[in-house]
Amino acid sequence: MQLTRRGILAGAAAGGGLVVAWWLMPRRFPVPVTAASGEHLFGAWLRIGEDGVVTVAVPQLEMGQGITTLLPQIIAQELGADWRQIAAEPAPISGAYGNVPLARKWIALWDPALEGLSDKADNLMAERFAGTARFMATADGTALAAYEAPCREAAAAARAMLAQEAASRWGVAWEECEVAGGFVRHGERQASFGELASAAAQRPPPDPAPLRPEPPREEPLPTGSEAAILFSRLDLPSKVDGSWRFAGDVRLPGMVFASIRHGPVDASELAGFDRAAASRVRGVAGIVESKRWLAVAANTWWAAEEALQAMRPRFSVSAPVNSDEIAARLGTMVRSGPGFRLVETGFGADAMRRVDMARIYEIEAAHAAPLETATATARFADGRLELWIASQAPEQARIAAARAIGVATEDVALYPMAAGGSFDARLEHDHAIEIALIVKALAKQGITAVQLTWPRRSEVLRARPRAPAHIMIGAQLAQGGGGALDAMRLRLACPSAMLEFGHRLFGNLTPQAAIAKAKGQKDPLACEGAVPPYAIPSVTVEHIPTEIGLPVGRVRGNATAASAFATESFIDEIAAKFDREPLSFRMAMLGNDVRLAACLQRAAQIAGWDGGADQGGEGLACVRLGDLTSGARIACVASARPGEGGVRVTRLSAAVDIGRIINLDIARQQIEGGLVFGIGMALGRAIRLRGGVPERSDYGAYGVPGLADCPEMAIEFMESEAPPADPGELGAIVAAPAIANALFSATGLRLRRLPLLSEGI
Repeated sequence: MQLTRRGILAGAAAGGGLVVAWWLMPRRFPVPVTAASGEHLFGAWLRIGEDGVVTVAVPQLEMGQGITTLLPQIIAQELGADWRQIAAEPAPISGAYGNVPLARKWIALWDPALEGLSDKADNLMAERFAGTARFMATADGTALAAYEAPCREAAAAARAMLAQEAASRWGVAWEECEVAGGFVRHGERQASFGELASAAAQRPPPDPAPLRPEPPREEPLPTGSEAAILFSRLDLPSKVDGSWRFAGDVRLPGMVFASIRHGPVDASELAGFDRAAASRVRGVAGIVESKRWLAVAANTWWAAEEALQAMRPRFSVSAPVNSDEIAARLGTMVRSGPGFRLVETGFGADAMRRVDMARIYEIEAAHAAPLETATATARFADGRLELWIASQAPEQARIAAARAIGVATEDVALYPMAAGGSFDARLEHDHAIEIALIVKALAKQGITAVQLTWPRRSEVLRARPRAPAHIMIGAQLAQGGGGALDAMRLRLACPSAMLEFGHRLFGNLTPQAAIAKAKGQKDPLACEGAVPPYAIPSVTVEHIPTEIGLPVGRVRGNATAASAFATESFIDEIAAKFDREPLSFRMAMLGNDVRLAACLQRAAQIAGWDGGADQGGEGLACVRLGDLTSGARIACVASARPGEGGVRVTRLSAAVDIGRIINLDIARQQIEGGLVFGIGMALGRAIRLRGGVPERSDYGAYGVPGLADCPEMAIEFMESEAPPADPGELGAIVAAPAIANALFSATGLRLRRLPLLSEGI
């Protein structure tokens, strides 16, 4: 009999549940924040100063998405504070801020043996893991699901404590007091938060917290309407004047600056370099060599970079990766490779008795390409490491740095910094490992503080792109004609990308070891979004794991961006073949998803939809992220045409349903930014590899849209009573299929490879 951890736990549950009860038992954590002089703590989420300033701890990475405004806004509204008295700061790493929804979604990555015991057990396991592992990762749009409720509860408790203190002074019932604008009022009497904070903080918090009847909400506005922005971004003024601090802005006494050279692929090894050449560069402070990289520290970063160029490091590559070979392997596997059945709806595979129409869509690897390259600052002294770093998974970065230099995790202090963009690139922690090794090596020379900044070439070489994929879609059409679908089958040939990512993030494996461990395994998260949002009687999804020799990871939109490009293009192809108008064709298949139907209709109205007529240059696509009840929706009409140098997108019209909207301005920013990101993914250039080396490694190689490439946008949000959903991924996912369908309308050419101009037009 083979014993497994899952079997022992399941058996314990059947025999009384003592082991499971201990393992699943929720834990409480000490308050992780500290109060400065004149400040008073109100739990883990906020403190109030005697000057009235309310400081909110934000446990998510600010990387442009506005989370340092969104969570403080929730607290301000529930607390009854004036927005002008709100401040935000990064929360320290603590189990008190565990991201439970993300831990639940990623349970297959951190403990696959326990996944699927039951929904209740999985939820409890996720809660315990998120706390004990201090899992505060920022990813997959889970911030509101994870933190809106605890923010409201903390603020409601603080509001009650302030009201109770004021009421005790006035001899009235605290429930009769009004808390608004930073004051507690009762009739003609009032007291400010600052006046009450010291005594109120000593009161026991009420349990349960008395939440306000209505959660935070901003009403959507029709296109063209303007309204006063009630909650302006807290980070905006400092980002405009340059005082907002990133990891590269940290300055420490005696600090030197480091640059680095990496080999062309993760398995490459440093073969040699000209050490003497570094001595000819003024200001060089030290050289640190590793098996797979070479770093130089100097009194300026430019001197370190100049020294590296002079040293001409060489790397040996045992198995160079080529883009053409990757494409050939994916093409072979999608047609004939063995796979795993991930999804079956309706009658599943048995319903597919014939294939009336089939297409293959090719998605190339896509890089996140944040403007700010990987940067970290570190200090190492007396066996303790301090890190100033932007990380989407700070505790995992802290653990990796500790293991790299052989110290206890408790001897590593990580100070969270904001990121100048990420798009999921900062879920990786290579630079945390490298800066730890560099500063420890240089400490032997008396240099205890170092700042490492990757050159752009390293960001291209070491970033793990979104996995390339080939997606074959076959359809069985209804006998009556008209293109109605009876069944659909999707085969996705791609690496087991999320398992590979999970082995790096949670197992601290090297990229090559992670590839080897994930090889040949089914990976539902790598095929996310493959089931289209239509009420097709039978859908089957198969994953064909394909090892490509290239480490892959996560990029904004992730697997759903690839899946939606294929499915929305395929639906458009069926409509065109049977002369069906694309909007009505989609509407007829939506079943009971009335929210997505409303988005489609509204997007068409905003765009003045012409029916997708030949040469009209308008294309339609829609996406649902999440389930039928709580998922976010978007429908987009793109207007595009061939132009000088390629393709010109002239207008994007979108209708969006993200449930209850907390901050309309930030939601609009996220949709607009996502659409521009999606334009880059659709019309940009893939980084092609030859012999393991990118053909180009400068920032211009990506074909990132400039201001002149940004089209007119009309975005409207739908009224909804659904729970709030994150808008950050929607635009990045829907843009590419909408543009592809628009180009078909304009030219009659169907482009089935992403980026769309990979083979010209």
